[in-house]
Amino acid sequence: MSSTTQRSTGVTPEPPSGLARFNTADDSTARAVLHEVCASRVWGSKVLARRPYATTDALFAASDAAMAELTAEDLAEAMAGHPPIGRPKPGDPTSSREQSGMAGASDELKTEMLELNLAYQEKFGHVFLICASGRTGEQMRDAVRNRIDNAPEQEREIVRVELGKINRIRLTRIAEHAEGDAA
Repeated sequence: MSSTTQRSTGVTPEPPSGLARFNTADDSTARAVLHEVCASRVWGSKVLARRPYATTDALFAASDAAMAELTAEDLAEAMAGHPPIGRPKPGDPTSSREQSGMAGASDELKTEMLELNLAYQEKFGHVFLICASGRTGEQMRDAVRNRIDNAPEQEREIVRVELGKINRIRLTRIAEHAEGDAA
């Protein structure tokens, strides 16, 4: 046993300030916040229904469970909220931040990515979706090249996992940011 004695206070720690605000927001405000995280109404309703969340991990667990239950139609709705890689939504800081790996890409890479995005969308009927945070343009290009030959069912499950990663990043920003901070 270490020289530092730890004692239990029996008090549950307060959730991060952003999470506390989310927990106490009225349903329409919380639903709008969740829609900014994921465009699937079913996902948003399932996450909303489990409030309040004591921890960010509990929020993640609810998000993951809701994501696992989405139908193909629900996933399509979620994907519709994402712009193609290399073309973030104009004026959307979240989209630009998440796709920053393409910002400094060469014109050749941007052109190749556009062509790959179009080929992917033609095959699967939706945008190529990847958790782009922290990835370079080359890594995203290589990912679409590797995934374009997948079967639709396999690709749908990969998309589900990638959406879950994106949701966790966005939920973290909501849970951890104090009032007045930019999310």
